[in-house]
Amino acid sequence: MMELITRDELKTAIEASEVTVVDALGGMYYERQHLPGAIPLVEQEVADSADEVLPDRNAAIVTYCSNTACPNSGNVATQLSNAGYTNVRKYREGIQDWVEAGLPTESGLYARH
Repeated sequence: MMELITRDELKTAIEASEVTVVDALGGMYYERQHLPGAIPLVEQEVADSADEVLPDRNAAIVTYCSNTACPNSGNVATQLSNAGYTNVRKYREGIQDWVEAGLPTESGLYARH
């Protein structure tokens, strides 16, 4: 089972720049609203894009999607773990929980560097 992270733990890690946050919803959902600094990576893109957007396989990575009913974050986290990423956790409650707690979000497209 995938290791989980709480909202407070994630907020602290984001503020300290200690985590790479992965939005597993992607597309228009990501463009409309995502966690601060999150990068979009959907399940269908993990095999082709993970090495490019997540070059450090030992970095702290947290995946999330919309809420506890959404399977995307778990699917992406599992694929990353299977690909050799060693420090992947899932924010099970997702962006719905983040927004309901009044925490900041960002919007717009992701520009790959």
